[in-house]
Amino acid sequence: MSDQVDHSRRRLLTAATVGTGAIGLAFAAVPFLESWEPSARAKALGAPVAVDASKLEAGQMLKVVWRGQAVFVVRRIKSIVDQLGNHDALLADPASDDSTQPAYIKSTGAVRARNPEYWVGLAVCTHLGCSPLGAFEANNSFQVSGVDLGANWPGGFYCPCHGSKYDLSGRVFKSMPAPKNLTIPPYTISADERVVIGVDDAPKSA
Repeated sequence: MSDQVDHSRRRLLTAATVGTGAIGLAFAAVPFLESWEPSARAKALGAPVAVDASKLEAGQMLKVVWRGQAVFVVRRIKSIVDQLGNHDALLADPASDDSTQPAYIKSTGAVRARNPEYWVGLAVCTHLGCSPLGAFEANNSFQVSGVDLGANWPGGFYCPCHGSKYDLSGRVFKSMPAPKNLTIPPYTISADERVVIGVDDAPKSA
């Protein structure tokens, strides 16, 4: 009788040990399997960001976050786009020779955009990293944050921290604290005006 009890006890202990081990393995496997997937932080640092720019009206802007930085997507007024090459003499780097931007952006000249109607760029002043304000109206005595941008203001961005001014292609004016034009990230834009920031479909050089 005692042998039967001992055998039953051993079977019970064995089953309990195996069950506990299986449960432990299952719990151990969860973080291991999760480690195969990118973390939320990793996604935030590198994942592309999609924007439906078609919902913007001319003269409007939205701001999204990509890799922890704010990015402007601006739908420009056609009359302002048509005038972008007329104030190059006022700019520090009109040809964007010393700018951070994809090569395919430099080839677009004064518009600095894959589609002239939409401008995409980091919302980060190249002086000390403040966020510029949109001041999109042109040829008026335009004021933003109580500062008069001048009667010949062509439309663009104004940094309220130290006064740097950029045109609507993110090109900095001469004699400003900011040393460079606003940075343009890699991005694509489709025929239906869907912008994907962080994706570069440019052909790779051989």
